[in-house]
Amino acid sequence: MSPDQFSRAKNITPDLYEIGVNADIDPGVVLGYPTSRKIADRILRIGDDATIRSGTVIYGGTRIGNQLETGHGVVIREENIVGDGLMIWSNSVIDYGCNIGDRVRIHNNVYLAQFTEIGDDVFLAPGVITTNDRYPICAECLKGPVIESGVRVGANSTILPGVIIGKGSLIGAGAVVTKNVPPGSVVIGNPARVMSKASDLNYR
Repeated sequence: MSPDQFSRAKNITPDLYEIGVNADIDPGVVLGYPTSRKIADRILRIGDDATIRSGTVIYGGTRIGNQLETGHGVVIREENIVGDGLMIWSNSVIDYGCNIGDRVRIHNNVYLAQFTEIGDDVFLAPGVITTNDRYPICAECLKGPVIESGVRVGANSTILPGVIIGKGSLIGAGAVVTKNVPPGSVVIGNPARVMSKASDLNYR
């Protein structure tokens, strides 16, 4: 879709986003969607070599590095800072105010709550949910989890507010992570508990 077609179809001007070279953008993509929240910078900025598939909506006020790739039905809200090489599959949502490192892979049906922090080389399997509201309806109490570099989170896991998952850890499928995870740990269950060290796993 050309910038002129986009602005006519969605009543959003191309001035609300900046995108680098070699972008491959499907029809039905919305870039620079205006938020109703008051934010300092409303421009969406995306780096080079992006692949953005139909149904994706990315709000203004977010910064994304090079080599972004989205599936269908992805929503990325405002005031996020995202590094290079983000791959985010279909029907996943990044809420506002998150910080995401380089080479992060987010699978289908994942929800990242506001103020979640993710390091480099993290993998989130389908259905992972992060939360940020330890005291519901307390807007001043929001605090997302911190997922450090190299962490792998299994399908349908839930990570509670403010939890820190240490570097290189592995979270088993269906785990409910209620407290901090030491670096390099394997945790499973509800509530999640440490079972072993990730370095002890025999992938063969």
